[in-house]
Amino acid sequence: MRPRHPVAVALGLFAAARLTGLAVLAATAWATGHHPLTLLGRSWDSRWYLGIAAHGYGRTLHIRPGVVFSDLAFFPLYPALVRAVTAVSPLGGGAAGLLVSWTAAAVAACGIYAIGVRLHGRAVGTTLVLLWALLPHSVVLSMAYTEPVLTAFAAWSLYAVLTGRWLWAGTLAALAGLARPNGFAVAAAVLATAAYEIFRTLRRGGKVTHSLWTGAALAPLGWSAYVLWVGHREGDLLGGYFAVQRGWGSSFDFGRGSLRFARHLVLQGDRLVFPMTLLIVAVAVLLYALLLLDRPPLPLAVYTAVLLLITLGGSGFFESKPRFLLPAFPLLLPPARALVRTARARPWHAVVVTGALAGLSFAYGAYLVVLADTPL
Repeated sequence: MRPRHPVAVALGLFAAARLTGLAVLAATAWATGHHPLTLLGRSWDSRWYLGIAAHGYGRTLHIRPGVVFSDLAFFPLYPALVRAVTAVSPLGGGAAGLLVSWTAAAVAACGIYAIGVRLHGRAVGTTLVLLWALLPHSVVLSMAYTEPVLTAFAAWSLYAVLTGRWLWAGTLAALAGLARPNGFAVAAAVLATAAYEIFRTLRRGGKVTHSLWTGAALAPLGWSAYVLWVGHREGDLLGGYFAVQRGWGSSFDFGRGSLRFARHLVLQGDRLVFPMTLLIVAVAVLLYALLLLDRPPLPLAVYTAVLLLITLGGSGFFESKPRFLLPAFPLLLPPARALVRTARARPWHAVVVTGALAGLSFAYGAYLVVLADTPL
């Protein structure tokens, strides 16, 4: 008898993977004199988000000439959700941040499963979720960070596009655009697919539906509204937000900064985090090539391409690039399909591969959060 809710299997595997990773992290933290929940809830960018949630925008740190850290670089949806949780519950900021992130990660896992099932069936959908939970840097999904929130809105917006629900697609894309700077990738996917559908409909002499026009119009509103609001606040409507990002050392330079850093790693070496970052980014590029060979639906191809472009073309915080790629779950479709084929032909080979991925994910996640002392 088939389970009435097969998504429960995928969600259960996702939860088991992340809870095991948390257990390894907690053991490492306690062994080194740290508190695991503090590390998960109040590390690096989490402190900025919690500050916005508690006090609103307005914090600025002048690090040195030309380097100014402003909290305006952080998009508002996640701190708004944290503030809402603290307002209706006894939880403090860190615990509320973790609750928002863990809930969003579960919602994202369900959306990823739904897309996998629609494209390739239940086995691939379940495997896709498991691989996402076992990425080397998937520990971020268990932290008070914004990637789970962005991925949740992105996955369900893309699913809405695939199923022709344009109002939902545009609304969820707008919310994704309020979550993170690279949330614009969701709007790009919706707009590109809408443009294609409009062209195809008009070419056939048909009538474009109101919901398609409205969904396309809604998609970029979240991202655009925040960027323009920051620009207005900074006195430069179109350039103010990007000036704030430059203060953090972040800008889009078509990959020149990334190439310089990669050259440094190859010639001189560095801490484990940096060569691992270079390897993860290289694998992501390879996986995108494999994804294109599978001829994925247009919205998935565009969404993933924009995320890759932003990650590869942006300068600053090289070690954060794997985190920026966490929402790019379509990259995992080719290995998910391959792992399902392997499991059917040689089950033990699939078990060994999955075990190796789990070991890497759990060990590297604990290293990143507890030992590396490197911004995520």
